[in-house]
Amino acid sequence: MQFFLIKFSFNHIIFDSFHHYQAQIMKLNITKQSGIYTLTSEQILPISLEKAWEFFTVPTNLDKITPKEMKFKITNNPPAKTYKGQIITYKIGILPGFNSNWITEITHLVDHQFFVDEQRFGPYAMWHHEHHFEEIGEGKVKMTDIVNFKLPLGILGDLFAGSIIKSKVKSIFESRFSILDKTFPS
Repeated sequence: MQFFLIKFSFNHIIFDSFHHYQAQIMKLNITKQSGIYTLTSEQILPISLEKAWEFFTVPTNLDKITPKEMKFKITNNPPAKTYKGQIITYKIGILPGFNSNWITEITHLVDHQFFVDEQRFGPYAMWHHEHHFEEIGEGKVKMTDIVNFKLPLGILGDLFAGSIIKSKVKSIFESRFSILDKTFPS
Protein backbone atom coordinates (compact mmCIF):
# COMPACT_ATOMS: atom_id res chain seq x y z
CA MET A 1 0.00 0.00 0.00
CA GLN A 2 1.37 3.41 -0.96
CA PHE A 3 0.85 6.55 1.04
CA PHE A 4 1.09 9.98 -0.48
CA LEU A 5 1.99 13.14 1.34
CA ILE A 6 0.63 16.39 -0.06
CA LYS A 7 2.06 19.53 1.47
CA PHE A 8 0.95 23.14 1.17
CA SER A 9 2.77 25.98 2.92
CA PHE A 10 1.52 29.50 3.33
CA ASN A 11 3.52 32.38 4.75
CA HIS A 12 1.54 35.59 4.89
CA ILE A 13 2.68 39.06 5.71
CA ILE A 14 -0.17 40.97 7.32
CA PHE A 15 -0.92 44.52 6.14
CA ASP A 16 -3.12 46.96 8.03
CA SER A 17 -5.85 49.08 6.44
CA PHE A 18 -3.29 51.68 5.32
CA HIS A 19 -1.13 48.97 3.71
CA HIS A 20 1.70 49.44 6.20
CA TYR A 21 3.80 46.39 6.81
CA GLN A 22 3.31 44.73 10.17
CA ALA A 23 6.14 42.63 11.57
CA GLN A 24 3.91 39.58 12.07
CA ILE A 25 4.36 36.77 9.54
CA MET A 26 1.82 33.98 9.53
CA LYS A 27 3.14 30.44 9.42
CA LEU A 28 0.50 28.07 8.09
CA ASN A 29 1.06 24.61 6.71
CA ILE A 30 -1.43 21.98 5.48
CA THR A 31 -0.45 18.41 4.71
CA LYS A 32 -2.49 15.34 3.82
CA GLN A 33 -1.50 11.76 4.45
CA SER A 34 -3.64 8.61 4.54
CA GLY A 35 -6.82 10.68 4.16
CA ILE A 36 -6.05 12.89 7.17
CA TYR A 37 -5.40 16.61 6.72
CA THR A 38 -3.05 18.29 9.20
CA LEU A 39 -3.00 22.06 9.56
CA THR A 40 -0.23 23.65 11.60
CA SER A 41 -0.36 27.36 12.38
CA GLU A 42 1.97 29.53 14.46
CA GLN A 43 1.45 33.05 15.69
CA ILE A 44 3.52 35.21 18.03
CA LEU A 45 1.33 37.31 20.29
CA PRO A 46 2.73 40.34 22.19
CA ILE A 47 1.16 39.20 25.47
CA SER A 48 2.24 37.15 28.45
CA LEU A 49 1.60 33.44 28.71
CA GLU A 50 -0.82 34.19 31.56
CA LYS A 51 -2.87 36.61 29.44
CA ALA A 52 -2.89 34.21 26.45
CA TRP A 53 -4.02 31.32 28.64
CA GLU A 54 -6.75 33.46 30.24
CA PHE A 55 -8.07 34.52 26.83
CA PHE A 56 -7.98 31.17 25.00
CA THR A 57 -9.40 29.09 27.84
CA VAL A 58 -12.60 31.14 28.01
CA PRO A 59 -14.95 29.22 25.68
CA THR A 60 -17.02 32.29 24.74
CA ASN A 61 -13.90 33.98 23.32
CA LEU A 62 -14.04 31.49 20.44
CA ASP A 63 -16.88 33.59 19.05
CA LYS A 64 -14.56 36.63 18.98
CA ILE A 65 -11.92 34.90 16.82
CA THR A 66 -14.22 33.02 14.41
CA PRO A 67 -15.04 34.74 11.09
CA LYS A 68 -18.47 36.40 11.27
CA GLU A 69 -19.63 34.78 8.01
CA MET A 70 -19.50 31.38 9.76
CA LYS A 71 -22.40 32.43 12.03
CA PHE A 72 -20.74 30.69 14.97
CA LYS A 73 -22.85 30.36 18.10
CA ILE A 74 -22.28 28.40 21.31
CA THR A 75 -25.57 26.63 22.05
CA ASN A 76 -24.92 25.36 25.57
CA ASN A 77 -23.83 27.42 28.56
CA PRO A 78 -20.22 26.39 29.27
CA PRO A 79 -18.48 27.55 32.46
CA ALA A 80 -16.17 30.52 32.16
CA LYS A 81 -12.98 28.41 32.12
CA THR A 82 -12.01 25.40 30.01
CA TYR A 83 -11.45 22.10 31.81
CA LYS A 84 -10.72 18.49 30.86
CA GLY A 85 -13.95 16.67 30.00
CA GLN A 86 -15.82 19.87 29.13
CA ILE A 87 -18.46 19.55 26.40
CA ILE A 88 -19.16 22.60 24.22
CA THR A 89 -21.97 22.64 21.65
CA TYR A 90 -22.09 25.00 18.68
CA LYS A 91 -24.06 25.87 15.63
CA ILE A 92 -21.80 26.88 12.76
CA GLY A 93 -22.11 27.73 9.08
CA ILE A 94 -19.67 25.34 7.42
CA LEU A 95 -20.37 26.49 3.86
CA PRO A 96 -22.82 29.10 2.52
CA GLY A 97 -26.34 27.77 3.10
CA PHE A 98 -25.10 24.80 5.14
CA ASN A 99 -25.28 25.02 8.93
CA SER A 100 -24.24 22.24 11.26
CA ASN A 101 -24.41 21.32 14.91
CA TRP A 102 -20.96 20.66 16.34
CA ILE A 103 -20.12 19.09 19.68
CA THR A 104 -16.57 19.09 21.01
CA GLU A 105 -14.96 17.77 24.16
CA ILE A 106 -11.83 19.09 25.85
CA THR A 107 -9.91 15.81 26.11
CA HIS A 108 -6.53 17.02 27.37
CA LEU A 109 -5.41 20.07 29.31
CA VAL A 110 -2.07 20.93 30.88
CA ASP A 111 -2.33 24.28 32.63
CA HIS A 112 -0.55 27.11 30.76
CA GLN A 113 0.84 24.68 28.14
CA PHE A 114 -1.87 23.18 25.93
CA PHE A 115 -5.39 21.87 25.58
CA VAL A 116 -7.09 19.65 22.99
CA ASP A 117 -10.61 19.80 21.66
CA GLU A 118 -12.02 16.81 19.76
CA GLN A 119 -15.23 16.63 17.78
CA ARG A 120 -17.75 14.20 19.24
CA PHE A 121 -20.48 14.94 16.67
CA GLY A 122 -20.37 17.28 13.72
CA PRO A 123 -19.47 17.83 10.11
CA TYR A 124 -16.12 16.00 10.07
CA ALA A 125 -15.37 12.30 10.24
CA MET A 126 -12.60 13.35 12.64
CA TRP A 127 -11.45 16.63 14.22
CA HIS A 128 -8.59 16.83 16.73
CA HIS A 129 -7.35 20.35 17.56
CA GLU A 130 -4.30 20.95 19.77
CA HIS A 131 -3.77 24.47 21.16
CA HIS A 132 -0.17 24.98 22.39
CA PHE A 133 1.23 28.02 24.21
CA GLU A 134 4.92 28.75 24.79
CA GLU A 135 6.41 31.78 26.50
CA ILE A 136 9.25 33.06 24.33
CA GLY A 137 10.44 36.03 26.37
CA GLU A 138 10.05 39.80 26.07
CA GLY A 139 6.37 39.48 27.09
CA LYS A 140 5.52 37.34 24.06
CA VAL A 141 3.93 33.95 23.59
CA LYS A 142 4.07 31.58 20.63
CA MET A 143 0.71 29.99 19.96
CA THR A 144 0.75 26.83 17.85
CA ASP A 145 -2.37 25.13 16.56
CA ILE A 146 -2.23 21.59 15.18
CA VAL A 147 -5.50 20.43 13.63
CA ASN A 148 -5.97 16.92 12.29
CA PHE A 149 -9.20 16.42 10.40
CA LYS A 150 -10.81 13.92 8.06
CA LEU A 151 -13.74 14.55 5.77
CA PRO A 152 -16.80 12.31 5.82
CA LEU A 153 -17.48 9.83 2.98
CA GLY A 154 -13.84 8.77 2.62
CA ILE A 155 -12.38 9.21 -0.84
CA LEU A 156 -15.70 10.57 -2.17
CA GLY A 157 -15.61 13.34 0.45
CA ASP A 158 -12.07 14.20 -0.64
CA LEU A 159 -12.94 14.17 -4.33
CA PHE A 160 -16.07 16.29 -4.03
CA ALA A 161 -15.16 18.66 -1.22
CA GLY A 162 -11.49 18.19 -0.25
CA SER A 163 -10.11 21.33 -1.87
CA ILE A 164 -13.13 23.42 -0.78
CA ILE A 165 -12.90 22.33 2.87
CA LYS A 166 -9.10 22.65 2.94
CA SER A 167 -9.44 26.21 1.64
CA LYS A 168 -12.20 26.96 4.17
CA VAL A 169 -10.14 25.71 7.14
CA LYS A 170 -7.13 27.69 5.86
CA SER A 171 -9.32 30.78 5.54
CA ILE A 172 -10.61 30.39 9.12
CA PHE A 173 -7.07 30.37 10.49
CA GLU A 174 -6.00 33.30 8.28
CA SER A 175 -8.97 35.28 9.55
CA ARG A 176 -8.23 34.29 13.14
CA PHE A 177 -4.60 35.40 12.69
CA SER A 178 -5.78 38.83 11.54
CA ILE A 179 -8.36 39.16 14.33
CA LEU A 180 -5.77 38.26 16.98
CA ASP A 181 -3.27 40.67 15.45
CA LYS A 182 -5.83 43.45 15.93
CA THR A 183 -6.98 42.22 19.36
CA PHE A 184 -3.39 42.12 20.71
CA PRO A 185 -1.49 44.82 18.77
CA SER A 186 2.29 45.17 19.13
